[in-house]
Amino acid sequence: MVKKLLPDTDLAPTYGSRAMSEPVPKYALPDGEMAPQTAYQLIHDELMLDGNARLNLATFVTTWMEPEAERLMAETFDKNMIDKDEYPQTAEIETRCVNMIARLFNVPDDGAAVGVSAIGSSEAVMLAGMALKWRWRARREASGKSADKPNLILGANVQVVWEKFCRYWEVEPRYIPMREGRYVITPEEVLERIDENTIGIVAILGTTFTGEFEPIEAIHDAVVAHNKTHGLVVPLHIDAASGGFVAPFIHPDLRWDFRLPNVVSINASGHKYGLVYPGVGWAVWRSQEHLPEDLVFHVNYLGGDMPTFTLNFSRPGNQIVGQYYNFLRLGRKGYTRIMSTLRDTATELAARISKLGPFDLLSDGSAIPVFAFRLKDASRYSVYDVSERLRIRGWQVPAYTMPPEAQNIAVLRVVIREGFSRDMADLLLNDLSKVVDELSASPPTHPKTADGRFHHG
Repeated sequence: MVKKLLPDTDLAPTYGSRAMSEPVPKYALPDGEMAPQTAYQLIHDELMLDGNARLNLATFVTTWMEPEAERLMAETFDKNMIDKDEYPQTAEIETRCVNMIARLFNVPDDGAAVGVSAIGSSEAVMLAGMALKWRWRARREASGKSADKPNLILGANVQVVWEKFCRYWEVEPRYIPMREGRYVITPEEVLERIDENTIGIVAILGTTFTGEFEPIEAIHDAVVAHNKTHGLVVPLHIDAASGGFVAPFIHPDLRWDFRLPNVVSINASGHKYGLVYPGVGWAVWRSQEHLPEDLVFHVNYLGGDMPTFTLNFSRPGNQIVGQYYNFLRLGRKGYTRIMSTLRDTATELAARISKLGPFDLLSDGSAIPVFAFRLKDASRYSVYDVSERLRIRGWQVPAYTMPPEAQNIAVLRVVIREGFSRDMADLLLNDLSKVVDELSASPPTHPKTADGRFHHG
């Protein structure tokens, strides 16, 4: 019996193969094939040049999940969320998540919850903004008035996706500038900008610049009174991308959600403090009337009629599965335990950084587990120098300037996420202390300035 010899490529050790001894094509498709283990190892080795995700204190995005969640998500990579006839149980899980989130946000309990999953809060923001514009336009047309000059009131501290929404859907953004010492919008600033063409007001539950909550209830009450006095219908949308899965658990008495009657829609990021790998977001509405029917498409696809309100059509269902796993696994008690621990870690770390001497806190991590701090004296070295020295030690702590009209203030920001322990906080503080000592003893000839590497939001 003659044995069939394996090709040389199958016998060669991974790093002894020809593919490992020559540069691989990087910008054009290669002509031939390579062994799967070789392709894996090449890509794996390149990815080692990325930063360590667990030490990335710039991102809000989840970087750790339990192995059981990872296994479930790996098992459902191949399920297309849009194909609800073929994957009815995945569709049912999405419906369950929407209902759980809507009730977490205290939606009036008078019917089925109205909401959708999305590719992060960015898509959810677009959907909610469209609903605001469509409803405003319908009101204008019903009263015989023009609908060609819509505007949206929002702070200069919003995430850039709101700017995209306004540009793509031709809505005038009426930005409220920030001021030194005030990095959120106020009721007075909002009322100054309202008119009959205002489609809505965006208030943020946890700004990405400092982690602070905007005074949502005060803004709401001021707008309700203004609407009544001036005969207007200007609603609120709450951007809860950062705080939507924090506030209900550690600030349960804070009134920011559907308990306020003029809040008509909310977006939240499942892949931030919802504790799911990227990317999944959620948009929920107060009731069906706040989601115009002509925005919903009924698609006859793969065997059935499917109502859909998304910008993306095909997308994997595994993030929905990951979200549902967390809801079942953790429940209210588990989320409360995690968010309380993260908050405590953030507030303690912020307080200890403040005691180092060179820094002033802009926020303390008590709203969401995020805080920002600045140098008291930036004449000898800058926050960018601090950020660069920390990066040498593996930490990614972003340095950036605040929004327009407060951009003379440069800060560092720390985001505490699941997977960041109190021990890691000690390690960060020790390295930050060493960096401060180094820069104080030998300051750079020219303190670094913004180099454009970190774009906020």
